[in-house]
Amino acid sequence: MELSKKLLASSELLRNCVLRKTCHNGQVCSQVDRCQLKTRKSVESKLAAGRLFAALLMPKYFTPGANLFACVFWILLCAGTALPGMAQKMSAEDLNGKSIDPFAEHGKQAVVLLFVRTDCPISNRYAPTIQKLSEKFQGQVKFWLVYPDKAESPESIRKHEHAFHYELPALRDLRHTLVKQSGAQITPEAAVFDANHRLVYHGRIDNLYADFGRARARATTHELDDAIRAAIDGKMLPADNPPAVGCYISDLE
Repeated sequence: MELSKKLLASSELLRNCVLRKTCHNGQVCSQVDRCQLKTRKSVESKLAAGRLFAALLMPKYFTPGANLFACVFWILLCAGTALPGMAQKMSAEDLNGKSIDPFAEHGKQAVVLLFVRTDCPISNRYAPTIQKLSEKFQGQVKFWLVYPDKAESPESIRKHEHAFHYELPALRDLRHTLVKQSGAQITPEAAVFDANHRLVYHGRIDNLYADFGRARARATTHELDDAIRAAIDGKMLPADNPPAVGCYISDLE
């Protein structure tokens, strides 16, 4: 019965930690740290299963083997509950069809995912800016181009990279795993993960475009540059990230 009580208490503690909307220091978390509806539902369902399992562990069923089984079950249950904002193990494909996890490739280094497509005029206009930023932060941050459109073949992506002078590794996000993890909806859109692979920013690259078809002469704010610096320095960003302007990513769930 003691173990049962501990399991129930642990489930409530985990629930409070995962579902809270404030950081451990009492400050309001950034927008990307807050739980999304799907995440909350997933956490709730797993915790409910854990509480039910713990409630069924009555003393008369307690044997050394049962205790061991309960411990293993709880470890697996907790391991399957990812904290919001953290990059889960996931993969996309490179242009040769090889499965790639962009977060596992570079260890404790900040990662920038740039969602683009070959036929989006706004996305293509940002190619020089993206390339310059990758060169500026070379050695500190790893940049990836992410093509979320399933219809774009490896060959068409290679031609696109050559035409716009990209020198960045490209990924095809056919299952939209990176799209979902980043909260991306538009191309071009940037997602910045810090060295602990926590999502610290997703949104526009800068404010060059006020709206689709309405561009300024030059950008006056540089959100992606600021976000990368914050990720490198381990700083938090404001909760409200400016939305990207461009072409919608199709087939979003």
